[in-house]
Amino acid sequence: MEFLFDGPDDAPVTLALAHGAGAPMDSPFMAFFAEGLAARGVRVARFEFPYMAARRADGRKRGPDRPAVLLATWLDVIGRLGGPKRLVIGGKSMGGRIASLVADEAGVAGLICLGYPFHPAGRPATLRTAHLGDLATPTLIVQGTRDPLGSRDEVAGYPLSAAIRLCWIEDGDHDLTPRQRSGRTQAQNWREAVGLAAGFALAA
Repeated sequence: MEFLFDGPDDAPVTLALAHGAGAPMDSPFMAFFAEGLAARGVRVARFEFPYMAARRADGRKRGPDRPAVLLATWLDVIGRLGGPKRLVIGGKSMGGRIASLVADEAGVAGLICLGYPFHPAGRPATLRTAHLGDLATPTLIVQGTRDPLGSRDEVAGYPLSAAIRLCWIEDGDHDLTPRQRSGRTQAQNWREAVGLAAGFALAA
């Protein structure tokens, strides 16, 4: 497994950051967040799940690995980074969701989800929230207000653990990108999200 590291080696906390289902660890979104967090004093370790690493090797597109493989990969990452002490885990969309499934078991210091996929697009009745009601790990979910995988109005009705802090990015979609008519820019929304994530990680 290969890591991409950003930020100081002697940072007080490391954030292991996983990609979403469709884009790799060096996508513009992932690079922006890794570099922004590093500039704020967080050591960031990016990695890829096996299917994405294989895609990088041969150029063939694949769907995500089976859930058991994704979960095992996260636990391996935590071990390779020295264990859960002073380690926050998380990621974009699927990467954050899978991290949320291992966070309590691993005993990490915190969890950050950037655009949590509360349900598949167009299927609001198919919820991915069963474990979130009992989650004990301190958690930050940064969500766009119009995310098609969990908007502000939808999420308001979900039973979520008191350990979860929800922060809303105005007019953001699943990538936290606003519409032009909102008067906001993608960079503005992403910088806001980076600031929230950095503050949470450094306090973990």
